[in-house]
Amino acid sequence: MSGPFATLLPVEGDLTDDLRRYLQQSRDSILHSLGGLPEYEVRRPVMPSGTNLLGLVKHLVGVETSYLGDCVGRPAPITIPWVDDGSIWDGADMWATAGESRDYIIGLYRSAAEHSDTSIIEIPLDTPAHVEWWPKERRNTTFGHLLIRVVAETAQHAGHADIVRETIDGRGGRDHDELGDKSWWAKYVERIQAAADVHR
Repeated sequence: MSGPFATLLPVEGDLTDDLRRYLQQSRDSILHSLGGLPEYEVRRPVMPSGTNLLGLVKHLVGVETSYLGDCVGRPAPITIPWVDDGSIWDGADMWATAGESRDYIIGLYRSAAEHSDTSIIEIPLDTPAHVEWWPKERRNTTFGHLLIRVVAETAQHAGHADIVRETIDGRGGRDHDELGDKSWWAKYVERIQAAADVHR
């Protein structure tokens, strides 16, 4: 198989390798969505919910360090101010303050990812884990369950980032240009609109 989806094919290896590979693809996609944009555009709320590109990256710092670090007794050796001061529970992890630079947030994300990768390599999937902020009856789980959760959440936010970026300047995801040029996409959208118009 060739084309934009070829990189998603399984490679020889175990489940842990596959999960780590999918996680890295989504990490790369998230960071790709910020490429070439000025500071204002990566920070401004694009959706009515306030969703913004740099905020998605900031949020994932905490996702990785908590689920793939703290919850298995392996805290990351980085300081996350919005976690330490509790403002994460007021949504402070979903947007960048004026004093938090793009390089700072991305640097934290790369450090969190590096720490997570070591956890993935060293910790068996069936290792017991504990999530203190979950409902009491669900707090005890496994590292494998949490890894799957992080893979899924990162992929979800990578999709959000693609949509936010396309809303900002029209640039689609990483496989956008492989699927077709501007003319191809215009005709494709026309077909979708025509099908929808039948139900007006």
